Amino acid sequence: MLNWNLPFASARQPVLARNIVSTSQPLAAQAGAQAFARGGNAIDAALAAAIALTVVEPTMNGIGGDAFALVWDGEELHGLNSSGRSPASWTAERFAGLSAMPLRGWDSVTVPGGVAAWHALSERFGNLPFEQLFVDAIRYAREGFPVSPVIARQWEQAGNELHVQPGFNEFMPKGRAPRTGEIWQFEAQARTLEDIAATNGESFYRGDLARKIAAFATEHGAALSADDLAAHRAEWVRPVSSTYAGHEVHEIPPNGIGMAALMAVGMMEYLPYAQTAMGSAERMHLEIEAMRLAFADAHEHLGDAQHMRVQIDALLDPDYLRARARTIDPEKAGTYGPGQPPSGGTVYLAAADAQGRMVSFIQSNYKGFGSGVVVPGTGIALHNRGIGFVTTPGHVNQVAGGKRPLHSIIPAFLTRGGKPVMAFGVMGGNMQPQGHLQMVMRVVAEGWNPQAASDAPRWRIDDAGQLILEPSVPAQVVEGLQRMGHQPRIMPPDNLEFGSAQLVTRLDADISGTTDAVYAAGSDHRRDGQAVGY
Repeated sequence: MLNWNLPFASARQPVLARNIVSTSQPLAAQAGAQAFARGGNAIDAALAAAIALTVVEPTMNGIGGDAFALVWDGEELHGLNSSGRSPASWTAERFAGLSAMPLRGWDSVTVPGGVAAWHALSERFGNLPFEQLFVDAIRYAREGFPVSPVIARQWEQAGNELHVQPGFNEFMPKGRAPRTGEIWQFEAQARTLEDIAATNGESFYRGDLARKIAAFATEHGAALSADDLAAHRAEWVRPVSSTYAGHEVHEIPPNGIGMAALMAVGMMEYLPYAQTAMGSAERMHLEIEAMRLAFADAHEHLGDAQHMRVQIDALLDPDYLRARARTIDPEKAGTYGPGQPPSGGTVYLAAADAQGRMVSFIQSNYKGFGSGVVVPGTGIALHNRGIGFVTTPGHVNQVAGGKRPLHSIIPAFLTRGGKPVMAFGVMGGNMQPQGHLQMVMRVVAEGWNPQAASDAPRWRIDDAGQLILEPSVPAQVVEGLQRMGHQPRIMPPDNLEFGSAQLVTRLDADISGTTDAVYAAGSDHRRDGQAVGY
């Protein structure tokens, strides 16, 4: 039974409905609701919202990004990996001498897979014609929309850095980012979306748009080619899972880093979590330590599944997770290296419908506008997923041609006894697996409703390994963490370090009193997000 109280700082209530979509931007959520109104199902609503997000939240995703999805079709869970591969001509020698991959520019661009994901999901599970999924996104691009304060701030920050990248001035036609409340229109982007809609995405990979992308790459001496684009296919995969307290947590298998969330969740079974108090420093400490262990393994062992030297099942083996959990001191912060198991700037949304279908979907350009490269006359901002590779010789994730990098964007799904419980995700770089762990513990262990689970104060291990906390974390918790050897840094209010959660939970029939599926949704108050019921 969910706890319907709202004890944390937020002005939001959970949204309950038979059909629901929860996203990080209200106009996109409403596009999803319009798909329901046109006779669409949860998959159609998710896609209409996702396509609209490329227009109304370009600071976090775009037409030139990657995508992943988990779909409950009413009977079973399906996974979709539509992350792109590196250009075939990339070699380790191309990046020799670099301590890390380039952050921006053409040498950070891999093949964008998001468009292929839209069509693959629509073709297999959608009710509506593919073209109808684009109606609202095209209208927003052509007629314009007022830019919100959060997005205006992100846009300005990105523009200060990316104005030097090829084509980025198309997102700053006045020589600056649009200001809060200013109407943003992008006719070229509207035409691109129309082309994608009319060709079932073929134009992007094997048609006019592909030629424009490849020609711009050639103009700047980049490696991405028409052949690289034409070779891309979205891939249906079997989700991987870990268990906690009678629930199953599901993620996309590598090259995604969702495995880190599963390892951390799996370790919680072998830690004295239930013996700690809700909201205490002791409880937060166990979560943080499990995540540090999981990250140590993830960064050592995970990458493109075809190149991994450790079996996925070995990393999730209960005996291995139990052994890893035993290295955690419940009273003291530790430092962890990787174990050795036995051989063998993102947007997230969730949608569900009255027939029981549920979708966990995520797409991203990675670091804000991604590479900063924008193909002229198209509105296509290309992502920078190439920075997911490393340059370390012999590493499982070393850069090479035709290879998928380790990916941070990960959708998640929760079941109990093989029955659907929740579609959820927390966008935001390496916050994502950490956010998944925190959402699972808030909902499963503590019983919070989805809005309260989202509202709860968060912690994060940042890219440098520093523990950072939201300012809403109580002072006694901060002091308790310090006594255990942590060195937390309290972040300022309104920062963007702790991601944005969207959660859709299915209610039990004995609560709703109907055979229709009924849901409760939460949307993160840290962004502009909104849950909309239909």
